[in-house]
Amino acid sequence: MARHKVTVIGAGNVGATTAQRIAEAGLADVVLIDIVEGLPQGKALDLAEAAPVTDHDSRITGTNDYADTAGSDIVVVTSGLARQPGMSRDDLLAKNAGIVRSVVTAAAAASPHAILIIVTNPLDAMCHVAMQASGFPRERVLGMAGVLDSARFRTFIARELGVSVSDTHAFVLGGHGDTMVPLPRYSTVAGIPITELMSADRVRALCDRTANGGAEVVSLLKTGSAFYAPAASVFEMVESILLDRRRVLPCAVLLQGEFRTKGLFVGVPVILGARGMDRVLEIVLTDEEQAAFDRSAAAVRELVDTLAALA
Repeated sequence: MARHKVTVIGAGNVGATTAQRIAEAGLADVVLIDIVEGLPQGKALDLAEAAPVTDHDSRITGTNDYADTAGSDIVVVTSGLARQPGMSRDDLLAKNAGIVRSVVTAAAAASPHAILIIVTNPLDAMCHVAMQASGFPRERVLGMAGVLDSARFRTFIARELGVSVSDTHAFVLGGHGDTMVPLPRYSTVAGIPITELMSADRVRALCDRTANGGAEVVSLLKTGSAFYAPAASVFEMVESILLDRRRVLPCAVLLQGEFRTKGLFVGVPVILGARGMDRVLEIVLTDEEQAAFDRSAAAVRELVDTLAALA
């Protein structure tokens, strides 16, 4: 049986690490593509030469030609400018919109049945660009942010309480950025809500740290941004799709009335399987939570409106 094929656009740290995780798990053959000549070829060769040691037979190809990406099951878009210290996600908007529009148009033409996973920031707005450029239905255009935000929240919960990360579960809704909405009453340790295990002040502190998780890494690195956790988060989505695991994962998807929101990509829990998004899992929010979600959606709307004005 032919192996699955995944294309990763952008051979920077996020893209290369994503390719490494997918290949080493034996999930799929991977095509790493970038505009810079030699970069994807060199990284792909380096990854291929690690295969005898890491013991997998996935084929890893580096290219600058979208013809080599044809027939991909999944296309992961990581290309774009990284956020620098002091730079807001909004600053990236115009430049990255142009990049995403270009690469998605080329990739969608080569793989018209693929599922798109968008990683480029500002994430929620880039999903709109990708959907428009590809013409794909909403089930096949997904944004990776919620898995990463939840992973950060879980890390902080586990460290705070001195427990295994395996026993922590976190629930984060909304746009990717300062307006995200961690939901403490749905965030648990072995089924126990964290609101029962720590003070309201500590819960609030962890929520704030989660919302600023990306900026914290950027400020420590000085140059560049996070890539290990983002790559791991993309991998979790890819695995759920290719193996049809139907994992319930928080992803940015186009809402059509769910959570009282329409026509916007916002992070919500969805079932991910072989067709992409199977369905959104909608929950009833408290008035306070819904207000926070609405604020987050409004921030996304502002970005989308700005994009439309720039076009």
